Amino acid sequence: MSDIVRSYLDTWNATDTDARRTLLEAHWSPAVTYVDPMAEVCGHEGVEALVGGVQAQFPGFVFTPVGEPDAHHRQVRFQWGLGPEGAEPVVVGFDVLVLDEQDRIADVRGFLDRVPA
Repeated sequence: MSDIVRSYLDTWNATDTDARRTLLEAHWSPAVTYVDPMAEVCGHEGVEALVGGVQAQFPGFVFTPVGEPDAHHRQVRFQWGLGPEGAEPVVVGFDVLVLDEQDRIADVRGFLDRVPA
């Protein structure tokens, strides 16, 4: 499951639209649902718009894993950080990914643990 977490974070870090679309098509279900305290979107277009919005709000920041993922069956939970590369994360969150039968991300439930004022 570490591979799917890496692909998930790679999607959030992809600043090139074509690269992000390629990651979405390869690793995310076309019918994906995504919910966190700030957003609720579905499908590749919804996730792509959300990622672009976060990148615009936090230019130059990157998502990194925090700790090790915990997985069973077709689901994985993990903590992530968002901040300048190589620095302490400014934002920390916790996501749960549920995979479909093709091992693509079908459902994301996100939580924010630390958010700047």
